[in-house]
Amino acid sequence: MTEHPILAARLPGMNADALGHVTQTYGPADAPVSIALPKLDAAAIAAVAASVKTATRRTLKTYPVARIVDTLDAAIARLLDRAHPIRRQMDRLLPRLTGYDADMVGLGLTRYLMTFRKPELLRFLAEDFPNPAILDGFQPLPKGGYGRAYGADLTAHIWAGNVPGLPLWSLAAGLLAKSGAVGKVPTAEPLFAGLFVDALAEVDPALAECIAVVWWQGGEEAPERALLEAAELALAYGGNAALAAIRARTPITTRFLAYGHKVSFAMIGREALDAAKTAETARAAAYDVMRYDQQGCFAPHVIFVEAGGRSSPERFAGHLAQELQAFERTYPRRALSLGEAADVAAWRAAAETSPGGAVIGDPAGLWTVAFDDGTDGQFSPSSLNRAIRVVAVQRLEDVAARVAPYRRLLQTAGLACAPDRLFALSAELGLAGVRRVAALGDMTAPEAGWHHDGRFNILDLVEITEIDGRALPTADRLAAYVD
Repeated sequence: MTEHPILAARLPGMNADALGHVTQTYGPADAPVSIALPKLDAAAIAAVAASVKTATRRTLKTYPVARIVDTLDAAIARLLDRAHPIRRQMDRLLPRLTGYDADMVGLGLTRYLMTFRKPELLRFLAEDFPNPAILDGFQPLPKGGYGRAYGADLTAHIWAGNVPGLPLWSLAAGLLAKSGAVGKVPTAEPLFAGLFVDALAEVDPALAECIAVVWWQGGEEAPERALLEAAELALAYGGNAALAAIRARTPITTRFLAYGHKVSFAMIGREALDAAKTAETARAAAYDVMRYDQQGCFAPHVIFVEAGGRSSPERFAGHLAQELQAFERTYPRRALSLGEAADVAAWRAAAETSPGGAVIGDPAGLWTVAFDDGTDGQFSPSSLNRAIRVVAVQRLEDVAARVAPYRRLLQTAGLACAPDRLFALSAELGLAGVRRVAALGDMTAPEAGWHHDGRFNILDLVEITEIDGRALPTADRLAAYVD
């Protein structure tokens, strides 16, 4: 039986119940979830944006950054409590909305939320500001003079994807920059952002009024234009074509930061393939493939495996297959749409006919390992959904040249190698365009304060007002205490 529709929105200054709604149904037929998404036209978006701006000037702009950190930390503590009503709602509903295994969502969400506790938020600030007090008042600048960082009165967040929790990254960064937010949720997963704001409202209702969570049907330009015109800064996530269309609708006076489609890969050195380490290495690689079925930009599409170890690249592919099978029993892959299933089947068929290749796969297609002995050896994306290609290479040092032609698409490289190779390989990968090097097994869980797409989390969201270094001496000459 379908539950009463759950409202997925946060609309400060507006009565959501008085609006028309679009109802979306998610989940399996025997346990569907109905989500009510308010229909907002351009005028309604403009009104919500104005309300958020007013609240931001009244409260958020006046808060010291330490208070914002403490408030976020308290909200995250509620969401980390598996007995808290909001966290229980997340655990109950998000698997049904996204189709991901409930245990995978629960454990993955906990690990992700831990990235936003107070110690981690302080790391966010320290990564971007030598002196975070610059967010609260004028501070001395190394060149001379004084500076203060100001976030936008309003930042537009346009999110994409169905991986739970993704909006939290930009929301937290925006709040630390003291910027109000209007966030547009994707149809694929519209619930998390509003629930996070509910948790924030339990801690500080006034601060929660500085965030709105909205939705409109994909392709509707009027509400999007209204938001982009109201905002001083826009953060947009999604495919490159969608981002290009959003950018074209963004006024020249609105700063635009795009986070587009990226691909990641892994590299395994021969030293990680001895008798004692092969199973552990395969398990770490399989975890990165399994988590959220490779839907995030951090998940590997290809694993380059170095020859010369106790386990050959082909034997490693077998170990990886065993670990994926084990994960399938523990964290089953979500049901695929017809289009996704067709993509996996086509990718698998192409791998089976590739020169020097072989395929190890679950009979039901729940996971696939395609082995390439290096005859082809190209860097190409997988179909996702637990489909991974293992490519044999003679030297890991040759991988950077293979991936360099795709530098604008590269995100994360997961490495399993000895310390004396880590920095040399990372330097070559950085030149090739890789913007994050992680340990194998940690690819899908960036640490607090990491530089998204090589940029800054908070620093990119602020502008600096400077007091010229010559202004204070000039003011001194006009002081009452000067003879």
